[in-house]
Amino acid sequence: MSSDTSNDTSNDTSNGTTDVTATHDGRPSRFDRMKVEVVSGGTQAPEEVPKATLQTTLLGALAWLALFVLLFISSPWQLVFVVGLLISVMLHELGHYWTARKSGMKVTQYFIGFGPRLWSVTRDGVEYGVRAYPLGGFVKIIGMTNVDEVAPEDEPYTYRQGTYARRMWVITAGSAMHAIIALALVIGVYATAGQLGQSGKVTINAITAGSPAQLAGMQAGDVLLSVDNTPVTKEADVADALTIGHTPGDQVELSILRDGQALTLQATLAQNTNAPEGVVKAFLGIQYSSVSLVPMSLGSAVVEGPKDLAVGIGQATVAIAKVINPVNVYGHLVGTNTDPATRPGTIVGATSVSSDVGHFDGWAGMLVFLANINLVLGVINMFPLLPLDGGHAAIATYERLRSRKGRRYYADVNKLMPVAAVCLALLAFMFLTGLYLDIAKS
Repeated sequence: MSSDTSNDTSNDTSNGTTDVTATHDGRPSRFDRMKVEVVSGGTQAPEEVPKATLQTTLLGALAWLALFVLLFISSPWQLVFVVGLLISVMLHELGHYWTARKSGMKVTQYFIGFGPRLWSVTRDGVEYGVRAYPLGGFVKIIGMTNVDEVAPEDEPYTYRQGTYARRMWVITAGSAMHAIIALALVIGVYATAGQLGQSGKVTINAITAGSPAQLAGMQAGDVLLSVDNTPVTKEADVADALTIGHTPGDQVELSILRDGQALTLQATLAQNTNAPEGVVKAFLGIQYSSVSLVPMSLGSAVVEGPKDLAVGIGQATVAIAKVINPVNVYGHLVGTNTDPATRPGTIVGATSVSSDVGHFDGWAGMLVFLANINLVLGVINMFPLLPLDGGHAAIATYERLRSRKGRRYYADVNKLMPVAAVCLALLAFMFLTGLYLDIAKS
């Protein structure tokens, strides 16, 4: 990085300091425009960008509609998840938009999606619209870095001329919005439906076909009260009661609760066919859980929600650090790594998972799932890597540390372009790998 050592705080960033390769008509090359846009977000083209044609708008609208229809056909819960994610993206960008406007910075674009314009409208100098690829969104704030070309009269309203406090407020607003979304969802679910925890009862979720449990008359939805008069209140109790002191061929007495009525069933345990060869292990054939939504008051929800999210932020940070390790990713590709905690994923995999979440846990589970996704997105976005928001926050902090009284330090983002290119390559590698794993090995 380098700086302008002049005592004049207006510096040389006002009209861009990028050395770009011009095309035959004098304009920057496509590569240079892309390079600037990736680091700064949004279009930097000074010329008027043509609006989408009616044909493009109609085709784009049909494509988005087809996407939603396909999601609904596949699973209504997948549609709920994708719509929730799009709303989260809109709120993320709204955070940047609102804080930038409040900080006196000039905003020129607010878009959902990337790629060609499908529809847009301009109000008070800001272009709002939708683009073709529903892979995120962006807000364009002029003068994000010294590579942005800005008209001299607009220089006072650029991001780069803002105070450190204002720049940090603006650049962290997106992740802060994800945290607010997650907090609102979690507190809402806790206060209305309850918090996932040990319920004190073991519920049968599924029965294996042809198993001793099915032959004994057990059904999904039954509550298992005891095994051979030994009370069971959590998963570990059931495992102990069925394995300790029991072998295949033993008969066990099962006390259950079905529709409020207590019943006693007799089952003859079988050999577990999934046990290692030569290992004798009793098998009943039930899937069960003692975890369910435990009701709580609004006051408790306000306390427990933030506590759980604080733990979740720490877990998400550690998990992301493991996932972006190229060694772990390569292991998943070649099949030597089977640890799901280190496997990269994409929106495709998350959408697929959302179907199961909604099916088994309903609206409460879906909203908590969306809260967790927002938490992960917020953490990823603040990693100190360009073009992520965390990269811009790191640059602002570095400039603040290098600045002295009466002399503002400006980082030369040109020198960070190779680092940004490596980060982009890493992100692309992670995305493509995650997409392959989500599709081929789901």
